[in-house]
Amino acid sequence: MLSRKSLPILIALLAFGVFFGFNGFGFESAPPSKYEKIFRNLGDMLSQAHYSPKAFNDDFSKEIFKKYIEELDRDKNIFLDADIKALKKYETVIDDELKGAPIQFFPAVSELYQKRMLEVAPFYEEILSKPFDFSKDEKVILDPSRINFPKNEQERKQSWQKRLKYLTLERYAAMVEEREKNKGKEGFIVKSDAELQAEAREKVRLIMSRYFERLKNKFTDEDRFNLLVNTIATAMDPHTNFFPPVDKRYFDEQMSGRFFGIGAQLREEEGGIKVISVITGTPAWKSGEIQAGDFIVKVAEEGAEPVDLTGYAIDEAVKVIRGKKGSTVVLTLKKIDGSQKIVKLRRDEIVQDETFARSVIINGKSKIGYIFLPEFYADFERPDGARCAVDVAKEIMKLKAENVDGIVMDLRNNGGGSLMDVVQMVGYFIPEGPIVQVKDREGQARILPDRDKSVLYDGPLVVMVNEYSASASEIFAAAIQDYKRGIVIGSTSTYGKGTVQRNIGLDRESLFNPNSELGSVKLTLQKFYRISGGSTQLRGVESDIVLPDVYEFAKIREKDNPSAMPWDEIAKADYKVWNSGIDFDEIKKRSAERVKNHEAFEVIRKNSEWLALQNDAKEYSLSLSRYLEQQKKIRETVQQIERLNKLKDKLNITSHASDMDRLKADKSKADRYEAWLNSLREDIYLDETVKVIEDMIANKHVAAQF
Repeated sequence: MLSRKSLPILIALLAFGVFFGFNGFGFESAPPSKYEKIFRNLGDMLSQAHYSPKAFNDDFSKEIFKKYIEELDRDKNIFLDADIKALKKYETVIDDELKGAPIQFFPAVSELYQKRMLEVAPFYEEILSKPFDFSKDEKVILDPSRINFPKNEQERKQSWQKRLKYLTLERYAAMVEEREKNKGKEGFIVKSDAELQAEAREKVRLIMSRYFERLKNKFTDEDRFNLLVNTIATAMDPHTNFFPPVDKRYFDEQMSGRFFGIGAQLREEEGGIKVISVITGTPAWKSGEIQAGDFIVKVAEEGAEPVDLTGYAIDEAVKVIRGKKGSTVVLTLKKIDGSQKIVKLRRDEIVQDETFARSVIINGKSKIGYIFLPEFYADFERPDGARCAVDVAKEIMKLKAENVDGIVMDLRNNGGGSLMDVVQMVGYFIPEGPIVQVKDREGQARILPDRDKSVLYDGPLVVMVNEYSASASEIFAAAIQDYKRGIVIGSTSTYGKGTVQRNIGLDRESLFNPNSELGSVKLTLQKFYRISGGSTQLRGVESDIVLPDVYEFAKIREKDNPSAMPWDEIAKADYKVWNSGIDFDEIKKRSAERVKNHEAFEVIRKNSEWLALQNDAKEYSLSLSRYLEQQKKIRETVQQIERLNKLKDKLNITSHASDMDRLKADKSKADRYEAWLNSLREDIYLDETVKVIEDMIANKHVAAQF
């Protein structure tokens, strides 16, 4: 999320507000219901204020029709094929409803969903009452795009049979492995296969009981309607979202961090609880074990039996995850690569100063300064509030005082933040000039420049990025790259978010109140462009030097979302490239040769590609022996990557004396800081980055002699 102080955004919204306040519905009828108000106001907002709205026509209506039904029945085991055909008569009315026509589609689909859900609810009791045969060589496909809605009752029941068998197999296999690992241990009770399977089926029965209880009593008409509204909003682009009043309050609380928890923003997705983002400075972030895209499958208090979150609503899951400050929560995660990992976290409040910029010195052939920036933070509410641009300037000055030969700026996992600060920060490394271009829906582009002619640091510079470097991080990396001021190193490309959003209330009477009674929309209003003309949207920033990593083949970037806005370009800004005296092509060539001959990087590349293929297929064996074999191979592959990700010969990293003095007063902070230092010392990506900047330093010295 970028700066809220953008004048063009305000002007655009004011113009939209005039329209929103006076535009007629276009239909003379009885006063609209709440649902009709939301639909009409949403339709007006999207068409009149979204940066690049899709036309409300029959094609758009068909898109929403398909997406909503698949969202409502993600596993395609509630509706029948005949139901979809019967609902087709509403396939082209949704666009009319957004323009003010009476709502017909939602009541029809909601009523049919309720009816079919009650029909399938009894299935699980019958299916789970009998043992499964896990010796049969059969498979289940859990990718909704590869399966169809069942043609009849028999097919629908077979779908449930396979899904419940798989859920049971997951738990049964874990119990079998636990039994084999603990055989012979004092006090461990060895149970038979039949006993373990009965326990596994009972666990699944309880999960399904809770799941259908929720569908019957908590997944109300209003919840289903809110899902439809959000489906319409996200069809515009992935970052335009609808928040019902309760969800908006929950979202605000998650972002504020004012609770005792783990510090992760969660969302229900694909029938599970998915981590959407990790809040910097929180227990989840400090662990280094939790990333956006992970699913939390089980939660336990330390020493207690874990709670399986399958079928949990987001508010129910949050209640289980939260707890008393200082208490330990044990999470079982399903990672992006398909493996499972158990992580222990101590619940706490956000420790704000641990989210701020910090620096250390890496000692080797040269003395290298390293700056870690987890996000582009800015406290606009207080005159003396924390600002990342101010803090990074202080770190640069500290490093210059240490006479460093080069600086590494680490923006890995940095999801962005303040636009004002990123513009100022790029200015530390260049004389005055354009930093980024911003364009609104009217096609008006403006340049955001650095007007300070001074350069705070003029030595060799490398910017570290990965797939999670987004938004403001991409603006920084792109500007450094376009000016040829430094080298960008990391994954093939950054995330690819080149848009800006703002929360707007859906009430006509309180447009600028994001907590309106009808809910609010996080609306995409502008798009960012590099000074070279290309957008950072979709493509992100391509690294000058590519280092293979574990998430390279995972579908987690903007480009992997079908509703993502396209890449485009505008006119290039007027700027002069930096004359560093360094042969960048030679530096890239040397690094490419090292990476090619680096055993760890090559194995990581191959293993990551294999793991992504396993995860993308979503096709699983229902044979116990084959399932155990597959899980073992996944575990071994992940463990090999984790081993290779750590340096054998650690980097020589030292801290500033002033930082160590400040930390002495708080042992827990000092311990966390030391753990962070150790993670840097073992970081193979930082190791190659140091080699790159050492090459730049040597190359510059050679060039200076001629």
